[in-house]
Amino acid sequence: MFATDRDLLVLEPGLFGEVAWFGQRLVSGQGGVAGAALAMTSQDVGFDSAGVGAGNVVLVARTPYEVVSRVSGSVLEISRLRESAGGATIPPASVGTAKVEVFTFAPQIGLAHARTLGRLGVDGASSVVNASDFVTYESLAALHLVFAGASVGSGPRSVAGQRAEWYRERAEAEWRRLVAEVDEDGDGEPDRVRRLGVGRMVRE
Repeated sequence: MFATDRDLLVLEPGLFGEVAWFGQRLVSGQGGVAGAALAMTSQDVGFDSAGVGAGNVVLVARTPYEVVSRVSGSVLEISRLRESAGGATIPPASVGTAKVEVFTFAPQIGLAHARTLGRLGVDGASSVVNASDFVTYESLAALHLVFAGASVGSGPRSVAGQRAEWYRERAEAEWRRLVAEVDEDGDGEPDRVRRLGVGRMVRE
């Protein structure tokens, strides 16, 4: 996938506090923060078993932080939201003991990713040389799916329904702006360039 939970947090800072499904909760427990280290004192699932790592988002006392790395099954390196995923860690304020939860929107990101590859007409993400250019589009498309799901019980005119439509429109506008560099022979170099707002493939 091109996008991660962290990328959704960049676009929708309140997302993990507003929309969360227990079926997509990876870890729940109690923990404390010292420096950039989040250490759990109790948890239902280990971070390693749950696959929590860089790119995930963790809620500590309902405040979202990005996961920089997994140190162990009970310890994460976390940060306030950084300018970029590769930026220096920004340690949060120290916390004694608080509720800790990790939710993921990986299912929605995964569906958005599959649709992205389908629209590009490629078999796998490795064929897209400029994958980083598609992070914003995939994040917007995933947020459309998240809010569409959240609006199921309230309808398209609800706040969630309107946000779903807004993200759909933003995703389509982003798609038209993009240029796809496609590698067809596996050498890591683009063999075709597609300007998605035009809808035609040209060979370099």
